[in-house]
Amino acid sequence: MDTLYASILLDFLGKPLWVWLAFLGVVGALLALDLGVLNRRDHDIGVAESLKLSAFYIAIALLFGGWVWWSLGDEAALLYYTGYFVEKSLSLDNVFVISLIFTYFAVPRAVQHRVLFWGILGVVVLRGLMIGAGAALIAEFHWILYLFGAFLLLTGVKMLVSADSEPDIAHNPVLAFLKRRLPVTDGFHGHHFFVKQPDATGQSGARWMATPLFLALVMVELADLVFAVDSVPAVFAITTDPYLVYTSNIFAVLGLRALYFALAAMVHRFRYLKVALALVLVFIGAKIFYAEFFGKLDPLLSLGVTLGLIGGGVVVSLLKTRHEERQAQPG
Repeated sequence: MDTLYASILLDFLGKPLWVWLAFLGVVGALLALDLGVLNRRDHDIGVAESLKLSAFYIAIALLFGGWVWWSLGDEAALLYYTGYFVEKSLSLDNVFVISLIFTYFAVPRAVQHRVLFWGILGVVVLRGLMIGAGAALIAEFHWILYLFGAFLLLTGVKMLVSADSEPDIAHNPVLAFLKRRLPVTDGFHGHHFFVKQPDATGQSGARWMATPLFLALVMVELADLVFAVDSVPAVFAITTDPYLVYTSNIFAVLGLRALYFALAAMVHRFRYLKVALALVLVFIGAKIFYAEFFGKLDPLLSLGVTLGLIGGGVVVSLLKTRHEERQAQPG
């Protein structure tokens, strides 16, 4: 038991403690800047502001990759960048689901950012736990990587088959459970997740009630959990270094939340991107088995294939949807 505990601790940290604390300090500073300065007041975030904030986060992530290159070497940097782009591309599918959640609950645009912000805190903790557990399991049982590979292959094929399907939020069992167990207000109360409301009978005084904004937050966190089940094994298939896996995950999610408001405005234009994401999962899953029989794949080649598939999916989506829109126009 002591040996397993020591293995979990060693493999989860992977690097000196100060390196982890420095990274978490950067993330904490970014979140404080985001909510405390840039978005201190609730407001409708436009496309231009979303793109600027996203460019800032991407620049930070790329600079961090430069630091990885300088301190850990070129191969570690290539693995970090591959993990970052894979995670960022897979998270694009999450944007579609979050957009459906906000539409279902009719969340006002002015408070959507607050839901995404608090959702990030859940991602930082949740993915840390998942990556730590995954690293410990791989260290003890290397064959688990092959389970990851098979899971990614099956998930990619499933995505190809059901590329046009959408989640049924109205009949989600977690949402149904929350509605049964929690008193929920009829409408929103600014950016508050809980408010005090008079008792319906007028005899018990005020009581705390959840708002629909809290239900939206829970559903966003649930969507993050579902997508983490795909994305965390995908990055472990690229590298088993928990530091590279965790940092690439968190930087990708941070930047994507900033980009959400620009992507949500044109989510319909990326209709065929899901096919590209499915092919990325198939490629990464197959890479695990390729490494077993033929040797390790060049990290630069993995990065090139990943970027090629994602870029191709974006280009095809934009061209085909533009053609369909032109055909739909009168005359």
